[in-house]
Amino acid sequence: TSGRQIFQPLHTLRNAEKELLPGYHQFEWQPALKNVSSSWDVGIIDGLSGWTTFVEDVPADTISRRFRYDVALVSALKDLEEDIMEGLRERGLDDSICTSGFTVVVKESCDGMGDVSEKHGNGPAVPEKAVRFSFTIMSVSIRVEGEDDGITIFQEPKPNSELSCRPLCLMFVDESDHETLTAILGPVVAERKAMMESRLIISVGGLLRSFRFFFRGTGYDEKMVREMEGLEASGSTYVCTLCDSTRAEASQNMVLHSITRSHDENLERYEIWRKNPFSESADELRDRVKGVSAKPFMETLPTLDALHCDIGNATEFYKIFQDEIGEVYQRSNPSREERRRWRSTLDKQLRNKLKLKPVMRMNGNYARRLMTREAVEVVCELVPSEERREALKRLMDLYVQMKPVWRSTCPSRDCPDQLCRYSYNSQQFADLLSTTFKYRYDGKITNYLHKTLAHVPEIIERDGSIGAWASEGNESGNKLFRRFRKMNARQSKT
Repeated sequence: TSGRQIFQPLHTLRNAEKELLPGYHQFEWQPALKNVSSSWDVGIIDGLSGWTTFVEDVPADTISRRFRYDVALVSALKDLEEDIMEGLRERGLDDSICTSGFTVVVKESCDGMGDVSEKHGNGPAVPEKAVRFSFTIMSVSIRVEGEDDGITIFQEPKPNSELSCRPLCLMFVDESDHETLTAILGPVVAERKAMMESRLIISVGGLLRSFRFFFRGTGYDEKMVREMEGLEASGSTYVCTLCDSTRAEASQNMVLHSITRSHDENLERYEIWRKNPFSESADELRDRVKGVSAKPFMETLPTLDALHCDIGNATEFYKIFQDEIGEVYQRSNPSREERRRWRSTLDKQLRNKLKLKPVMRMNGNYARRLMTREAVEVVCELVPSEERREALKRLMDLYVQMKPVWRSTCPSRDCPDQLCRYSYNSQQFADLLSTTFKYRYDGKITNYLHKTLAHVPEIIERDGSIGAWASEGNESGNKLFRRFRKMNARQSKT
């Protein structure tokens, strides 16, 4: 990371590099996009463009820059031009006939980043936060005359790399500031909606071809999904963004749930919440709409975010380890002091045996190291009872078998056996929690643990993968963002 700065400011780029930026290639839409200008040579624009300002409007004190969505998609497609032509050749399709019927599937990701203030070693730390919205072209397929199914001619081999994840909008906003966030993403949503009802005509391989787009908003963590879809925050009794279960129900019946929530349904529920047609009390009304209490703003695809799932479950296991060291199953509500003591014992053991430094907030790397068989062996050295040690090892063993199913890009190819056994394993896992570890799961369960146990097979049946649709590419891009701001990742403020 040290040495020459390879990323240059825009005005010094060479022509070859400018081709890679949106606004270089000609295109048109048929029919023309509603409320979007037809000019194609549009580079970076102000993130607030598209908003007419009135005297009464409060100016959004935010800095935001973005590309126009359609221009950015064209740039991304032109970048894949060779891959698309190669795909046509490999499938034995004559490229001069294939001029229409292309379908592009786009994964959208959006993530807030904490402190991104400039670090110069002095002065107060300003609470500057940023949100990044980006997209990845996941696949391009074509429908040929006489064939029912589309033929895939391009599939993104590394859907979670920051290299395939193209930034669309950068804004200095706090992701919790719902008003400002929705104001800035409003035009993006409008453009996306317009594009879904139209075809893109663009020259690929020397011929004009027409593409249609499908957008799948899967790269959001739970906090962002709840914000976009109008659901209550993640501490709500409605534990899940995929089904209507309450936390108590989810802890009683851990495995048998199916996906019921959708963007359209959330919109209908919001209308019910707003109008209260049956004149119910607040509690009855809330139960009727299952915790939808704000207007859903952007359509996301209900899925499970693999990265945050890892982190959420590791946090949960960390707490189980702590409780097992203190033998909480034999006694009720231990004091804060005791808990702190068990925690430092656990941290010390993990540091000595596994070189795992204690972290303030659980991160992906820590989670991956903690959720292994060797970590549980090390923790078991601190657990007094043989019986409990066996239970812990069994719990981790089941988890390790389940995990590849929602982590891998293509589970049916990478881990078919674990995929087949998933439902059985999750049932065993749930039985263990509701018996041996009942003290932690009596009437409560964490959001991601519920999703891991209840929804994984159904999502995979629908999408073919969970890992490929995760937010990781966008998270890796956050690192680059910090690099460009010349502020290295969270240094300790000493």
